[in-house]
Amino acid sequence: MKTNYLKDAWLVILLCLCFGAALAGVQGALAPRIEANKLADTLRQIPTLVPGAVSGVPDTVAGLRIYRALDAEHQEIGRVIAASGQGFADRIELLVAIDRDARALTGLYIVDQKETPGLGDFITKEKWRAQFAGKPATTPLSVTKSGAQRPEQVDGVTGATISSEAVVNIVNAALATYRGGAQP
Repeated sequence: MKTNYLKDAWLVILLCLCFGAALAGVQGALAPRIEANKLADTLRQIPTLVPGAVSGVPDTVAGLRIYRALDAEHQEIGRVIAASGQGFADRIELLVAIDRDARALTGLYIVDQKETPGLGDFITKEKWRAQFAGKPATTPLSVTKSGAQRPEQVDGVTGATISSEAVVNIVNAALATYRGGAQP
């Protein structure tokens, strides 16, 4: 007996098309709100990422979205670079904060990630992110598993080396691009 699979599966195909269209519609409708929420989150983080900052102004340098961190007198005291790259499970979006002279990192914040819960998502914890403050922004960072011995080293997350290395690679790439296009 010959079976026609399309004839037997018409309802499944129809439902897939309907649900796919519905998901695309919801994504399209909510995309502006999602971006607005990310911008609001970024602007809220600037005072914690750049000591002394009270606000941030969006700008673009070398094709990178940056935020000029301003103090109470509206003087630029640092910059926050929005960057993203591939992690273990999905894209990682983060903010890299640097001082006014772009010589040192002042902070790091993970905007969005989908790393393994309880392991790779440790990159979002303040304790791990705090080690980036004070690191040099002029030399590439590297991940170590045995405790940071040099200024450019970052302690990796045990059992989540790929996530740790992904964050460091994203930071290094963002800083290299920034240095290549930043105006003195």
